[in-house]
Amino acid sequence: MYSYFDGFFVYLLTEKNASPHTIESYDNDLYDGLTFFARQMGIEDYSLHPAQVTKEVFRNYLGDMHAQQKSGSTIARRMSSWRSFFKYMCREGVLVDNPLARISIPKRVRKLPRFLAQAEMDRLLACPERQKLLGARDQAMLETLYSTGIRVSELVRIDIDDIDLSRGNVKVIAKGNRERLVPLGSYAVEAVRYYLHQVRPQLMDGEKGRQSAFFLNNKGRRLTDRGVRWLVKQYVQQLHLQAKTSPHTFRHSYATHLLDNGADLRSVQELLGHARLSTTQIYTHLSKERIKRVYDQCHPRA
Repeated sequence: MYSYFDGFFVYLLTEKNASPHTIESYDNDLYDGLTFFARQMGIEDYSLHPAQVTKEVFRNYLGDMHAQQKSGSTIARRMSSWRSFFKYMCREGVLVDNPLARISIPKRVRKLPRFLAQAEMDRLLACPERQKLLGARDQAMLETLYSTGIRVSELVRIDIDDIDLSRGNVKVIAKGNRERLVPLGSYAVEAVRYYLHQVRPQLMDGEKGRQSAFFLNNKGRRLTDRGVRWLVKQYVQQLHLQAKTSPHTFRHSYATHLLDNGADLRSVQELLGHARLSTTQIYTHLSKERIKRVYDQCHPRA
């Protein structure tokens, strides 16, 4: 089975333009199922052939996940991963039929995304100490996250040539290697300009002339997803904000604040780079929830 998994991951990477995070997710889901199948059949997992995984085996796997009280979203994701894998097996001629083709997958329950109130966001953006080298970089990074609503994976892929301060925009590489231009607000432009001219040259040091990455770590190399998450976590803890605030919370806050202040849904969809309007519509629920809370708190007869 290992070799079939490897072929599937190569297919996802080369033909589907899947991100490393997506492939890692498939990897975790498939190996979780493989471990169960091998244990149930009493054989080594590497010797298992895809044809041995029947509908009955999968129903047992579903029952096991329910017995472990796995969430509906986890079960749906794992089943979806295996369905995609078997679809690939049929395409490659390894299997004739997809054993999951007629097994219903539970619908994922979409949770409302967590976002920060405007006052909380203002406090977070003011947290980095600009007079310090890394503080000025962090301020530019946080302002860019909130000003653009881009994903952390898009942030760390920004190169110096992608930033156009004269026009106030940044080019980002989205999922599937799609490019889009996103506006930079005036606060972000100011912070980015200061970082670009006063801080980045000092961070480059020995990397001078060889580093295209815009946001650098203290060794002059490209800042990583993990590095950005760690930095955000430090500032969140410093301000005692919500424990689960992450770089993606900036994206949720960005969309929610735009809609709260009158932006139309189609514009927010384009700014976020969503392929489907239905993906963006989740943020309208956030705005409605906030409006309902305001009404309940303020109306004398609520």
